[in-house]
Amino acid sequence: MRDSDGHLGDMTHRDTGPPGHGAGGGVAAAGAGPDAVRPVSLAVSGVPLGIAPEDRVGVPALATGSGRIDDPARHPALVYLARLAPGSRRTMEQALGVVAGALGGDGATIMSFPWGALRYQHTAALRAACWDRYAPATTNKILAAVRGVLREAWRLRLIDADEYQRAADVRGVRGATLLRGRALSAGEIRTLFAHCTTDDSPLGARDAALLGALYGGGLRRAEAVALNVADYDRASGALRIERGKGRKSRLTYLQGGAAVALDSWLAVRGVHPEPGSATPPDAPRPGAPGHPPEPLFTRIRRGGHVTDRRLTASGVLLVLQRRAVAAGVAPFSPHDVRRTFIGDLLDAGADISTVQRLAGHANVQTTARYDRRDERTKRAAAGLLHVPYPARTRDPTR
Repeated sequence: MRDSDGHLGDMTHRDTGPPGHGAGGGVAAAGAGPDAVRPVSLAVSGVPLGIAPEDRVGVPALATGSGRIDDPARHPALVYLARLAPGSRRTMEQALGVVAGALGGDGATIMSFPWGALRYQHTAALRAACWDRYAPATTNKILAAVRGVLREAWRLRLIDADEYQRAADVRGVRGATLLRGRALSAGEIRTLFAHCTTDDSPLGARDAALLGALYGGGLRRAEAVALNVADYDRASGALRIERGKGRKSRLTYLQGGAAVALDSWLAVRGVHPEPGSATPPDAPRPGAPGHPPEPLFTRIRRGGHVTDRRLTASGVLLVLQRRAVAAGVAPFSPHDVRRTFIGDLLDAGADISTVQRLAGHANVQTTARYDRRDERTKRAAAGLLHVPYPARTRDPTR
């Protein structure tokens, strides 16, 4: 059964924790302390990735049968993935899957690939192959994942220090590509909010608040769904992002219509939304000691029943897709809204370092890539040239 946000089985939903912390398979905890291995589930670990022959690297495939490690606590790829934040884990798991398929031959998987057997000739050939097939950012991500696994293999004494240093000594690639996606126009933003306003159901209030947080606060969708009610300060409009990308915390602020939309949603949502199961009247308040915090954005069942189930990142995408279709706006992604937030602030004259901090970028150069002012300058400069090509008129009788 699906709820209004397209989630399956919300009536019987069990909370299995963040992505990568599921109950099925993965790395078991290896004791307490800073070196303990967190549980991690690998969805592709037992499935051949089906890398086409032309996508394989031009070196002999590493035998996946020899040196296989069945102990998850000593598997370098699993140990590496377990120490990553949930948001990065899926991306790096996909990168390692590409490596296993490219270097390991037919049927190679993350689990079966002999990571401790990687040598310089393999990583150098991998870099060259990725250079030809992927964008620079993707290539560098794959190489970073390989370096991380090699480091864990060395720590687990699966590779000696000299071979580790040689294999990991592969430089990243340089280059830049145009940003994917698009920025929304001011008219599209107004249309989306107006469409939410005409929806008198709880969905309308929640979706307007979600759109206000994404556009007014520049949130990533994973950050938006991780918010709790206690993270919002109504007096100042401050939103506390506790664990953003790179596990960095920051403050962003909702002002004007974004704050009004969120306050309206909280009034509809209430302090105690309808729970997923019966809650005793004397149960502790959400957020109290020993009780989980209240999620800011929750799922809504058919019929407009607000639940206490946290909205998921995939749910955010579905919400925006539905609103775009209903409002007649061209398709866009959650990141396109964030991109629009950054570009609109820079267009309005906000200092780029301030925008960087609001967006949670580690490097100001990342923020500068969203600056649309340079593109308008280039377009205006191109218009200064005169191309002497007259428009031809056709004889309508011919």
